[in-house]
Amino acid sequence: MDTERTTRQLRLITETVRTADALGVRLWLRGGWAMDFFLGEPTRDHTDIDWFVRQRDVEALTHALLRSGWERLPGPPADQQLDFAKQGEESSFALLDEDRCGHVVVAGGPWAGERWPEGMLDGSLGRIGTTVCPVTSPAAQIEIKRMMPVWVPGRPRRTKDSQDIHARETALRKPARRNPRATEHLPGASWIPRRHKG
Repeated sequence: MDTERTTRQLRLITETVRTADALGVRLWLRGGWAMDFFLGEPTRDHTDIDWFVRQRDVEALTHALLRSGWERLPGPPADQQLDFAKQGEESSFALLDEDRCGHVVVAGGPWAGERWPEGMLDGSLGRIGTTVCPVTSPAAQIEIKRMMPVWVPGRPRRTKDSQDIHARETALRKPARRNPRATEHLPGASWIPRRHKG
């Protein structure tokens, strides 16, 4: 594992959470880093940092990231995802919206309005060391990993996806882990759902 890169990405994750927290904007880690924060340690190298953010918060978050030294990158249409780079690392923010019933849905593009898995944003917190960060729920992570090749025809099933699914399922079978406390959430406690505080 590239320890230097992992350390740099962890530092940028902490910085991004602090930036969003100062704005009152909620973010959720997704992808490989979401798994690592759920498991409690880095498990492999990551090519980038993947997030979910609500579409309504994108403008404020973009301005704050640019002010703190991130550079906007070309990428998918802006109604689907925004990509940024800093210190040689990339962060991508997939956009979320809600339908009339309050379900979390894809914000834009050809799948706009399609529902994400139920409970995907239900207040899961992950931790690596002293850094605590909201993550997509482990069950949703597994469903997304399993279904992405179905949702996106032509997308191959990757070995690392199978390994990630196995790691999540193994962790879920273990006795319940202690939830991080608000006082351990370095960027501030405003994102932590009420049931986690105290």
